[in-house]
Amino acid sequence: MSTLRQAVKEYIEMRRGLGFKLRETERGLIDFAAFLEANDTPHITTELALAWAQRPSRAQPSHWARRLGYVRVFARHRAAADPRTQIPPDGLLPFRPKRARPYLYSKEDIQRLLSAALEMPCRYTRCKLRPWTYYCLFGLLSVSGLRLGEARNLKLSDIDFDAAVLTIRGTKFGKSRLVPMQASTCAVLQDYLKRRRQHCAAQAAFPYLFTSQLGNRLDVGDIHRTFYTLSRQIGLRGATDSHGPRLHDMRHVFATNTLVRWYEAEQDPERLLPILSTYLGHVHVADTQWYLTGSPELMKEAMRRLERRWEDRT
Repeated sequence: MSTLRQAVKEYIEMRRGLGFKLRETERGLIDFAAFLEANDTPHITTELALAWAQRPSRAQPSHWARRLGYVRVFARHRAAADPRTQIPPDGLLPFRPKRARPYLYSKEDIQRLLSAALEMPCRYTRCKLRPWTYYCLFGLLSVSGLRLGEARNLKLSDIDFDAAVLTIRGTKFGKSRLVPMQASTCAVLQDYLKRRRQHCAAQAAFPYLFTSQLGNRLDVGDIHRTFYTLSRQIGLRGATDSHGPRLHDMRHVFATNTLVRWYEAEQDPERLLPILSTYLGHVHVADTQWYLTGSPELMKEAMRRLERRWEDRT
């Protein structure tokens, strides 16, 4: 193994130890190391980094920028051990990714979605529990701020009804955290588990909270297809729309509503924001701040507080 390949391996292991998955980064950096070897260059140069990043030539600029980003971060790390290392400067292959504009669900939107879930037709006895499964899944996402993957991965052993707490394990950055539940959420989940036991005694032994009729963890593709079907049914999406409200937007709404409540309670959102960030499982507070943009209710509360401060000065 070449020195550079070994350095890539050690770098990936070090960052994974910090909780990052880096699957795509690992593949990219291994390929980059092979590219340098093919060019008889034992250290990173900006010229070769740029040439590698722009492969294939038909790819989108976002793809090029992402590949160069892998190299740039690795080069900063590598420069400490190899002073010949050139760090590609910022500004090469500039690209600013566009985040999807979140949809701000209203309470009525959520209620219509949950009602539609309960009304899903069931032709066979074995799928009789499916409406309740999606009713509880979509309802939990709307009140908890969980990522879809976190809710999908929940096991029965992760639920403590006595303490009203969910344990979220192995999250996006390899961390675990505790998420409190309201009494109403506990009641709905307990009712769902009771229905599950009544529907099929064998399901009582299934480890995951949300399962298919076969006892497997819900398929993420089926979750999205079901959501899109129900969204079109209740008018959140047009019949032929390929874009529209997403399940992830419920997380955005949860964060926004939390901040609005803090404003209304005359609390200091800036001081409390790290608490919300921890609750959502974010590594950086800046990630949480992005969730809190574009809400009319939030802007209204912010303006109300600002106006009161100006009135106090006059």
